[in-house]
Amino acid sequence: MIKVGLTGGVGSGKSQAAQLLADRGAVVVDADRLAREVVAPGTPGLRRVIEVFGDDVLDTDGALDRPAMAALVFGDAQARARLEAIVHPLVGARAAELMAAADDDAVVVYDVPLLVERANAAGYDLVVVVDASDDVRIDRLVRLRGWTEADARARMSAQAGREDRLAVADVVLANDGTLEELTEQVDALWQSLNPPATGAPSCH
Repeated sequence: MIKVGLTGGVGSGKSQAAQLLADRGAVVVDADRLAREVVAPGTPGLRRVIEVFGDDVLDTDGALDRPAMAALVFGDAQARARLEAIVHPLVGARAAELMAAADDDAVVVYDVPLLVERANAAGYDLVVVVDASDDVRIDRLVRLRGWTEADARARMSAQAGREDRLAVADVVLANDGTLEELTEQVDALWQSLNPPATGAPSCH
């Protein structure tokens, strides 16, 4: 099994890279998806969130009101730390279960936005960083997600900087360009992770 940590700043195209790897046969474990699952209605995670933050973080259906929760913790480091103390251990445990269930020869890609922030790069055989310039990322967030430029810059500034991510990268997927260009880089990465099964020695 090869464990790959995949990360990138918001708007970098990390999710596109994860989908391309999944299309090629990788087992992708999506930290954001797990973060939603562990606080779904009826879960111990959601009950703990309510105990800490109150019923105001629920929507009319009794599910976590994610925009309200984000607004509550985004500008409050202590509140964010309390939320992370609930969610991150649950996500980590569920991710470990999914990785353990993968085949012994699988390429397991952990798609995790906060790999650098959580300082867990050492837990992977390979760290892949999807990188794009700040201007490109802001354009994508405004054009594709409907954010304001101020919102985009604020969210970016709350994450690790580009230099910090690049410092832990074993492989960088440059994604200032087109989807076709990203696809070519993912193909090359996939081939390096899955060398031809022949008796000939590999050349590096």
